[in-house]
Amino acid sequence: MNWEELKNIEGLNNIDEESAKAPVVIFKHSTRCSISAAAHDRLERKWDDANHPASKAYYLDLIQYREVSNEITNRYGIEHQSPQVLVIDNGNCVYDASHLGISYGDVSEKLMS
Repeated sequence: MNWEELKNIEGLNNIDEESAKAPVVIFKHSTRCSISAAAHDRLERKWDDANHPASKAYYLDLIQYREVSNEITNRYGIEHQSPQVLVIDNGNCVYDASHLGISYGDVSEKLMS
């Protein structure tokens, strides 16, 4: 899985633009949380780029870039969780899950719909 690092609000603007062409994944990761590390690892182990060639995946270190995490909450109208995965399609959050509810199968399904 090739994560692109999300570090600023401009990156969110790019995600909104990219999501007009293909859904985009955002993974909000807390580097201080073992559940977050486990969810991140599960996604990486199961991810198959061949199944989602048009979709990009972004990684947000929400400890280091808290203002970006806060903007995600405001922009997409979803409650902050950590860890959390979101699928953005046409500038809207069409799926989100957190903690042990993060499932590659569910994310993959949303990317293909």
